[in-house]
Amino acid sequence: MAWIALIVAGFCEVFGVAMMNKWQYEKKATIMLSLIAGFTISFSCLSYAMNTIPMGTAYAIWTGIGASGGALIGIFFFGESKDWKRIVFITMVLSAAVGLKLVS
Repeated sequence: MAWIALIVAGFCEVFGVAMMNKWQYEKKATIMLSLIAGFTISFSCLSYAMNTIPMGTAYAIWTGIGASGGALIGIFFFGESKDWKRIVFITMVLSAAVGLKLVS
């Protein structure tokens, strides 16, 4: 259950980051409430997951999902660069998170 909570935390982090970007373009209360809800759920699920999963592993995976997911959301929905080097480094971040899980 802790791993599911950690994955949910990562996706909520990505959602919160997407709402931060959207907030820059249109200042609506619903966007701000979505941003707050996304980060609140993310931190709550991360906290729950860290009761079982070691802190270093949980934080690295949460950060990896958030960073990679935020970059991918930027590429697919906000017109950010699709340069092959960005894709390589996103893959490296995800590979490092998976590798950390495999060795811990």
